Amino acid sequence: MKTRLTIALCLALCLILAAGCAGKRGGQTQTTETTGKTETSETTGDTETTGAAETEEATQAGEGARAAFTAYDGGVLDGTSLFTDRDLLQEADLTNAVRIEAADGQTYEITQAGVYVLIGEAADFTVRIDAPDDAKVQLVLNGVSVTNASAPVILLANADKLFVTLAAGTENTLAVTGAFADDETDADAVIFGKDDITFNGAGALTVTSQEGHGIAGNDDLVFTGGVYTITAAKHGIKAHDLIAVCGGSFTVRAGKDALHAENDDDDTEGAVYFTGATLTAAAGSDAIRATTVLQIDGGVVSVSGGEGLEATYVQLNGGETTVNATDDGVNAGRKSGAYSPTIEINGGVLDVTVGQGDTDAIDSNGDIIVTGGTVNVTAPFSSFDYDGTATYTGGTITVNGQRVDAIPQSMMPGGPGGGAPGGRR
Repeated sequence: MKTRLTIALCLALCLILAAGCAGKRGGQTQTTETTGKTETSETTGDTETTGAAETEEATQAGEGARAAFTAYDGGVLDGTSLFTDRDLLQEADLTNAVRIEAADGQTYEITQAGVYVLIGEAADFTVRIDAPDDAKVQLVLNGVSVTNASAPVILLANADKLFVTLAAGTENTLAVTGAFADDETDADAVIFGKDDITFNGAGALTVTSQEGHGIAGNDDLVFTGGVYTITAAKHGIKAHDLIAVCGGSFTVRAGKDALHAENDDDDTEGAVYFTGATLTAAAGSDAIRATTVLQIDGGVVSVSGGEGLEATYVQLNGGETTVNATDDGVNAGRKSGAYSPTIEINGGVLDVTVGQGDTDAIDSNGDIIVTGGTVNVTAPFSSFDYDGTATYTGGTITVNGQRVDAIPQSMMPGGPGGGAPGGRR
C-alpha cells in the first residue's frame, strides 16, 4: 500500500509539472508558446527547435501538457537545446494509433513510422523497431507487463527516433531475468536502442534487469516525464552520447553506475544533463558518471555509491544535490580531451559526505570554481583536493560544520581532519 501511495503521489506531481514548457535564462523565466511548427521565445527570439527533423516533431506533437523545467544561462551545456517540442509533450495523439497486445513467445515488428499502443501481459515478448532512417516511432505503454528470459522487451534496431510514452495513470513492468543472448545487436538491456530514445508521459515504469543494464542506448536517452523504478545488475541508465533529464521521478539501484554516459569510440561524447526531476540512486560503482560534462541545473538529486558525481567537467548551477560516497564525492578527472578537468559550482545546495580512508569530498584533477550556492562537506580527512587553482568568489562553504572563507587544500596524513588549509597531499 505504501508503494502504491508513493507512485500515486509521484504521478500527481508529474501531472502538475507538465503544465507548459518554461526555461530560465539569465535569471528570468522564459515561457514559450507552441505555433504548431516551432517554439519561439517572445523574450529572446530564439527557437527551441532547429532543423527539419525537429520542426516535423513539433508539427506532429500538437497541443497538450508539456514538461516544465529550468535551464541555467551560462551552462557548459545549453539545456534549452537538448529537448524538442515532441520530447516535452507528455501524451500521444492516438487518432491513428495501432494497438499491440503482448503475447507469449512472440516478437512484434514495427517497420514504419507511427503511434503504437502496447497493452497486455506476456512472457518472452519483444517489440522490435526496424524502421526507415527518417521514421519517428511512438510506443505508448498502457498498463503492460512483460517478463523475458534473455531478450530485451523493447529493441530499437533502426529509426530516426523512438518515443516511449507512459500513458497517464498506468503502471508498466518490464523485466529480464537471465543473461542477454549474444547477437549482432549487442542488446543487453531491458530497453535497448541503437538510435535516440525519448521517454515521456505521466505513467509509471518499473524496469528490472537481473544480469544486465536497465535502459541502454547507443545514442541519446532523453527523459521528460514519468515515474521510473530501475533495478539492474549493471548500469541503471546507460547512453553512449547523452543522458538528458528535464522531468520525472527516478529510483535507481545498480550494481555498477546508476547513470552512465560514455562512448568508447569518441571521448568528446558522453554527457549527463539534469534538471526539473527527482533522482534517488544507489550504485555499486559511481552514482552518476559522464565522460565529458555532468551538469545539474535544478531538481533534487540524492545519490550514494563508490563515487558520487564524476566527469571531466562537473557543473552545478541549481537544485538540491546530496552525495554519500565511500570514495570521492564529486570528482573531475581526465576522461575527455575536449574539456579541462573542472568542478564549477554556481548555485543550488550541495551536501557531500565521504567515508574513511584516502577520500576527497570534492576532488578535481584541474580547477575548482565556486561562485555561489551552498556547499556543505563532511569529510574525515580531505574536504577539497585540486591540481590546478581554486577560486571562491561567492556562496557559502561549510566543512565539518565550520564555515570557511577560502577553499581548503588537502593535508598530508596527520593534518587536521577535513583538509584545513595547509600543505598538499
